[in-house]
Amino acid sequence: MYESLTRYLSALETEDRFGEIIVDRVHKGTADDPVQMPFIDYGKTVTIIEQAIYDFGGNHPEFELTRYSEILESNGLKWEMRSMIEADVEKLDGKAVMALLMGVVRAERFCDGALLDFCESGALTRWLLRLMQIDESFSKRTEQE
Repeated sequence: MYESLTRYLSALETEDRFGEIIVDRVHKGTADDPVQMPFIDYGKTVTIIEQAIYDFGGNHPEFELTRYSEILESNGLKWEMRSMIEADVEKLDGKAVMALLMGVVRAERFCDGALLDFCESGALTRWLLRLMQIDESFSKRTEQE
């Protein structure tokens, strides 16, 4: 079920650059020569994964990922960086892990660089690995039936 996301794991694990902060040091910051505000230039893999998370949410309305904060809360987590990064994903089901992922991409919309922090901490990789485990467990159960 989560293959649309987990297929990027190997690319994410070998990514040499998740993204970098770009600061305009060329322009003067005057009306005639305005400075561009700092922004994150994400690597290709991270950009693709971000879109894949949004696509998954759109393709699976039964997950109700627009309510990611409530899903996190019902699993004892807060929609805040530390709580999400330290989450013990081995105890979470697919819906809760997807809420973590959706929470991160939504945080990125409000705080440039949030996604970068989750990539660099290894949290994004751990969450995708958990989704892969869930898929593998489901496959084994269906084979046994």
